[in-house]
Amino acid sequence: MIYINRFFFGFYNQLRKFYLNSKIYDKKISKFDTKDLVYKPSPHLISSIIKYDKKRFKIEDFSLKEIWNNDNINDKEFKNLNNFYWFFSLDLKSSKKEVQSVISNWIKRNYNYNDKCWSYELVAKRIISWLSNHNLSYDGSDQDYKSDFNKIILKQTNHLVNVVNKSKTLDDKLICCASIILVGLCYQEEKKYLSFGISLLKKITKLSLENSGFPKSRNIKQLIFYLKYFILIREWFKESQNNVPEHVDETIYHLGQGYAFIWQNTGSDFLFNGNNLSNNNDFDNYLKKLGYKFNNDDQELGGYTILKNKKTCLIIDSGSSPEYEFSKDYQSGALSFEIVSNGKKLISNCGYYKKNISLNRLSKSSAAQTTLIIDDSSSCKFIKIDKSLMLKKSIKILKKKIVFEKDYWKVNFSHDGYLKNYNSIHERQIEFYPNKMTFVGIDKIIKKKINHNYKFDIRFHIEPNVKLMKTQDNKTILIELEDEGWKFTCDNYDINIDNGLYFGNKNLYSENQNIFISGISNNLIDNIKWEIKQI
Repeated sequence: MIYINRFFFGFYNQLRKFYLNSKIYDKKISKFDTKDLVYKPSPHLISSIIKYDKKRFKIEDFSLKEIWNNDNINDKEFKNLNNFYWFFSLDLKSSKKEVQSVISNWIKRNYNYNDKCWSYELVAKRIISWLSNHNLSYDGSDQDYKSDFNKIILKQTNHLVNVVNKSKTLDDKLICCASIILVGLCYQEEKKYLSFGISLLKKITKLSLENSGFPKSRNIKQLIFYLKYFILIREWFKESQNNVPEHVDETIYHLGQGYAFIWQNTGSDFLFNGNNLSNNNDFDNYLKKLGYKFNNDDQELGGYTILKNKKTCLIIDSGSSPEYEFSKDYQSGALSFEIVSNGKKLISNCGYYKKNISLNRLSKSSAAQTTLIIDDSSSCKFIKIDKSLMLKKSIKILKKKIVFEKDYWKVNFSHDGYLKNYNSIHERQIEFYPNKMTFVGIDKIIKKKINHNYKFDIRFHIEPNVKLMKTQDNKTILIELEDEGWKFTCDNYDINIDNGLYFGNKNLYSENQNIFISGISNNLIDNIKWEIKQI
């Protein structure tokens, strides 16, 4: 059945590819009433999405005759060239004639569909860039150019309307949806594009977000990505003097609650489930300029628990794993935690690596998270689908208790990730005594029935700039965190220092260290007690 399904799926894709390149399809997406550009969006609205180069370039600095004739560029360079986001780095003093000449040449080469230049994401970004850079791409042109410009915008939008539901990723769908809505606002095509875009936006929200507004993937990066695009869409509606859909306002409110909870309340990037270090200060300034302010005093949201005071922050992954279809970037770190002391990361997870499948698998393993590992196995299993590792075996949180008082914090959770293979439940309790600056943890391995003895490890990862040193009596590990000193101890079990890889920075990796407790589980209940204390 697998081979039969693959055969028919491959046959369908080839048939669809033939159809998209046919004159029949070209005629279909070329049906539109030529409209004039009415609303012209301000370029600064997209600054939360685009990383501007501090140095501005003039279009004259580029070799315009060669720009579309270079066949030796790699895939990334091709995408960067054809999405036209480089327009946002152009000096406004650039020649409009030259900029419009670049667009005209692109239109001549790519007016008809081709699968390389007309992919979902490229088309959507290209539309957004051309319309947002109207002061160079459109203003001051003659009527013939404007007619060609309007036609290619509407033709590309018709293509997106026809294919957007085939997109495999929700992120691409959201970008496509934003571009369709923008075209509807710019050309006052309320029925054809605007209503379609708003309807699609509702479907994306319902499919990908929990009622709380947190992504079903539990991905922090995706939450911020969604918030940026929903605010961008809202600002386009406002600036074009159209009523903002109530659904957009509601979604921004809920996403903003998540953003305040996970970032604004802490000022730290937490390395859980696909997240990397991102530093959202620029986005905070963007929100402030546009008058957005979010507040959230909850201790639990989206499967994460955060307890904090002015000096210390403890965050723990206290949620069940996402469903299969939302698990592409999920990391098997149930009950893993991080500690921030005076703005510095004391205990960390290793982060996430996406570009290489082997390193991606490693970064998804429980060993790369600050949590317990049994018999060198992760708490959940992944299977390779296309180029992604999807969740095969899920995790459920069984127990949950939170105490948060001025002088005493306590979290207590358990999960069933090791139940099937090892008949065991992992329960983690962490207590914090603010007056003593001491964390006391107990990791329990609770067996449902006696089975063979097995090895366990508990790893506590640190960032690459943090230094570790083991004392001569082998009972204490000292942690040097810039101007702070901490000590790690564990009763009755061996503690050591091990080397590892740190993936906190996107698409990069470096060496780091981790403290690990190791032992053999041979009781119905094993209690592994450890302590982290400031000295």
